[in-house]
Amino acid sequence: MGAQLRVYKRRIRSVTATKKITKAMEMIAASRIVKAQRQVAASTPYATELTRAVTAVATGSTTKHPLTTEADAPARAAILLITSDRGLAGGYSANAIKAAERLTERLRGEGKEVVTYVIGRKGVAYYGFRERKIADSWTGFTDSPTYADAKRAAAPLIEAVTQETAEGGVDELHIVFTEFVSMMTQNPVDNRMLPLTLDTTKEEEGKGEILPLFDFEPSAEDVLDALLPRYVESRIYNALLQAAASEHAARRRAMKSATDNAGDLIKSLSRLANAARQAEITQEISEIVGGASALADATAGSDK
Repeated sequence: MGAQLRVYKRRIRSVTATKKITKAMEMIAASRIVKAQRQVAASTPYATELTRAVTAVATGSTTKHPLTTEADAPARAAILLITSDRGLAGGYSANAIKAAERLTERLRGEGKEVVTYVIGRKGVAYYGFRERKIADSWTGFTDSPTYADAKRAAAPLIEAVTQETAEGGVDELHIVFTEFVSMMTQNPVDNRMLPLTLDTTKEEEGKGEILPLFDFEPSAEDVLDALLPRYVESRIYNALLQAAASEHAARRRAMKSATDNAGDLIKSLSRLANAARQAEITQEISEIVGGASALADATAGSDK
């Protein structure tokens, strides 16, 4: 019984230490979510307005450009997948990878060759373990991305978009990331960044507004060339911030669940330890009573 009690106490100490760690990680993730939400809120208007500007320029010109021109027979598509560098975030990275896999299958079903770019160690490890080729990868900044990180990731994608397909270029550019909806809801999404879809909004259609005509200096092509890197960088940066907020929220939720489970396990082990201690005490009392009874019987026999 004594050995069993020692085992329970050792497990309680171990689980208690784990609970302290998970609780600390939960609090750290919760504190980082606020900053990530602020960054998302600050970057989203810029990305939205830049998209509107690019749409306006593209609508007002007839220039063929990778930003707006659909290929007659698109043959290659690039996918940028954003995962996390660290684990302990539940199914955050796994869900993003599943979304990328579904998109890959759909594009291949359309007869397109898929070129994959990955951000985050979890995604790199996934493709590396399966010995699947990735065009490029970036790690080390998923929980706190900067615009410089987005610019670094955007550079090879912009180069691929501006090249001819025969020279290793791509006709389409897609991005897969986890969209931050709320503290409890984060959804993996896939968006096509290029070519840009030029759709008049329903609100404008309802009002019957006439789109303005634009004059471009020095030319529409030069303006689009200048806007292309800004557009791609801003979209990737916003996606990185959304993914970072989603990662922190998923990690906070996972660590809270782990902390609660550790608390339940400690209660269960404490009950078992108490039962073992009570059984040990009962056994010791029985042995003492038995010994005293045997001693009394022996003493009575010697008196006779």
